[in-house]
Parts: sequence; C-alpha cells; structure tokens
Amino acid sequence: MSPQVKKKRSTTKKVQLVKLAHARSGDKGDTANVGLIALKPEYYPILAKQVTRAKVVKHFRGIINGDVERFELPNLNALNFLLHGALGGGGTISLKTDAQGKVFSTALLRMEIDVPRGLKVG
Repeated sequence: MSPQVKKKRSTTKKVQLVKLAHARSGDKGDTANVGLIALKPEYYPILAKQVTRAKVVKHFRGIINGDVERFELPNLNALNFLLHGALGGGGTISLKTDAQGKVFSTALLRMEIDVPRGLKVG
C-alpha cells in the first residue's frame, strides 16, 4: 500500500475585490480612470500587493486596447489605474455602450485576489 499523502491546507483564499474595496471610475478622452479604495485601512497592503498592473491588464484583456498605469495612494488607502484605449475614442465619438467608463469600477471589483485565510472580509 502506498502511504497516504496529507493535503496541505492553503494559507490563502480567493476573494472578490468587492469584499475589500469600493471603486469609482470615469473618463478623460479615451482613457478610463479607476480608483480602488480599501474598505478598511488593513486591507490596503493586500490590495497594493495583489492588485498589480499585470493582473489588471489580464482582467481587462480584450476590453482595452492600450497600456495600464497604476498609482499608489497610501495616504488614501487607494490605488488608481489609468486604462488607456478603453473607451473607443472617448465619450463624444465612441460607439461603446459605456463611452464614459462608468462600469470599469464594477468590472474591477469582480476580480479575485488571494488573501490570508484568516482575514475577515465582507
């Protein structure tokens, strides 16, 4: 008989950002601006570590055509993202349903990140 292998319990769990933050979004030309604000100050370090530029690029793949910039605002417990090429040319010329970028905040809040298993959220 083969020895039983114990499954190691993960020290993290997946959680949607909506449990950790709220967000606002808007536009400037063809760029959507998304602010992600921690619901509690203790959530900010997790957001800063887990919500990377690369993860946001992957999350919005196929929706935006340009680069993503990330800015840290630790004094506000927030991150800000600029999603270039997200609005089909901008509010006055775009044929997109959301040419002002208002739903990008809701879309970002659906992203899942890893958090410590013992963290109380929601």
